[in-house]
Formats: sequence, structure tokens, C-alpha cells
Amino acid sequence: MFKAILCRLIILWSAFVGCDARAQEVFQRLYINSGEYTAVDSAQFPFSAFNATPQFFPENVRISINAGETLKVRVVNNDSVNHAFQIKDKTTQVGIAPGDSILVTAVFDTGDEVFIYHDPMDYPRLTALGLAGLIHVKSNSNSTFYWNVKEFQKEWATQHALGNPVNWSDYYPDYFTINGRSNPNINNDAVARIVGGVGETLRVVIANTGQSIHSLHFHGYHAEIIYSSENSQHEGRSKDTFPIKPMESLILEIVPDKPGEYPVHDHNLVAVSAGGIYPNGMFLTMLIQ
Repeated sequence: MFKAILCRLIILWSAFVGCDARAQEVFQRLYINSGEYTAVDSAQFPFSAFNATPQFFPENVRISINAGETLKVRVVNNDSVNHAFQIKDKTTQVGIAPGDSILVTAVFDTGDEVFIYHDPMDYPRLTALGLAGLIHVKSNSNSTFYWNVKEFQKEWATQHALGNPVNWSDYYPDYFTINGRSNPNINNDAVARIVGGVGETLRVVIANTGQSIHSLHFHGYHAEIIYSSENSQHEGRSKDTFPIKPMESLILEIVPDKPGEYPVHDHNLVAVSAGGIYPNGMFLTMLIQ
């Protein structure tokens, strides 16, 4: 009788521990897909992305987890060429043959951080082709918006896809996107467009997965830097313009003090264009009610 009770207690304890462990784990499956990107001016060029399904979509998955959770990512190479996967500043590079998959595990102990995951093989060629997304480690439930800012040089996209080298000193991008979209389509992205109320705490999670510096300028409001991957000494600064270098990330906090609709754009006006057409680039508006 005692033995049976003891065994039952052991089973219950194991189940409790197992459930607790599972509650601390987040599973994400990513497929490396390749296809054609259609820009805001209908131009098309090769693009690759980390998607949630085997179907190609020109936007990388945003991963959001809570501080203290373990992320397990199954990455499937759905392409016909070799790829790799890495969480910048968190994991090492792992190669993935066509049709193969890998499992990457990372523990995120601290909240209010942003990590970039990408394909580091032959860097920056495949990252520039589109293979880069963000991981947001949360610490609160504030309204949060996400910007994966990225630029492209259309004439180079085919060379990237074919594995041909380019001269990066001649890099002159001509398409500029947030979450794979350019103005006016960015304002249709509920994840990107900041919408809130006066006095509400709003967070903007930003990752620059391109190869150019972008300087994001807010009209109407100042924002405070909550997190900077480049330099923690920048945290706590409040201003209206935020330079962000390639493969770096920021978390900004905005508490609007008045209603209105105000623009947000890259201060480099070339980046507020697409194929030379203004304002079809990194430009959207905040709507505060």
C-alpha cells in the first residue's frame, strides 16, 4: 500500500515538474523560403524569408517571448541551396542543407531586449536577400509595435540569389521597407502603425536588418530609449530622432501628451523613396486619440 502511494506521489511530482518545464518553453518553427518580392511600384526582385509555413511570404516571422522563457526554434531549409541560422549575440552559426532542419535552443533571462536572428552564411549576402527577423523578450504588457527596417538594392537581388559577389563599397539601395512594406502600405500594417491614446504607454521594438544606417525621426512626440543593443549607455535618453546601425536593435517608449496624427520617417530622405519615387519608402504616421 505504501509503495503504491509512493509511486503515485512520484508520478504526480514528475507530471508537475514536466508541466512547469513546458510552461517555460516557447516553440517556433521557421521555414526558409525563397520567392519574388513585389515592391510598392510593382517592381519585382528575388527575396528570401523565414516564414511560419512552407508557403513563401515576403516578411520574416516576429518572435515574442517572456523573460525567463526558453526558446526552441526548429528551422527547416525549404530552399534548394545551403543556408545557416544564428541568433546574433546568442547562438553560434549552424548550417542547414536543402530539405534538412535544425533545432536551436536559447534561454532569455532578461526582459526588454531585442535579438536579431538571420542567415549568416556568406554574410551579408543572404541576410541582405531578406533572411533576418527579430526576437522580442518582453517584461510587461504595454501596447507594443514592431518595425523590422530593411533596405534593398534591386539590381543586386538576383546576384545575391545566385551567390555572385558584389562590391559593397558601391552599395546604393533603392527600396526601403518596414516589415516588408513601403509607404503607403505600411499604414495598413496594424503591427507597425502606432495607434494609441493620450497618456498611454506605447512601445516600439525596432530591428535594423539591413546594411545601411537608418535615422528614425518622430514628429509630435519624444521617445525614451528603453533598450539599445549597440550601447546600454544610450538607454534613458529622450529625443525625437534615433540612428540605428545595421544589425542593431532598439526599444523605444512613447507616452503621448496630445492627440493628433504625426509622421514618422527616416531622416535620410533617400530612404523615404522606392525606385526613386517619393514618399514611397520608410514613412508612416502615428495616430493618437
